[in-house]
Amino acid sequence: MTQKATKLVIITEKLLLKEIAKIIDAAGATGYTVMAAGGKGSRNVRSSGQPAVSDTFVNVKIEVLTASRDMALQISDEVANRFFDNYSGITYLCEAEVLRAHKF
Repeated sequence: MTQKATKLVIITEKLLLKEIAKIIDAAGATGYTVMAAGGKGSRNVRSSGQPAVSDTFVNVKIEVLTASRDMALQISDEVANRFFDNYSGITYLCEAEVLRAHKF
């Protein structure tokens, strides 16, 4: 059996991870997944995957499954309002179906 959910994806600079994690936790989400990310956008190529002395400017992709679209929008809006004027980042939502709903 599956349960409908909303997946929020946040792609941004790694140095924001701790603050974004606090926003996710405060909103009541049960968890999140973080992966290294790279690519090209309005602020040029980032995180090319090449070895570097520092990972200060590495990007991360954060995925959050939420039980409600409202929770996903709340997190997305707060992250965008607090950080995206000064840091690179994007958020988007996807519909999802969760297996093992008792863990969600």
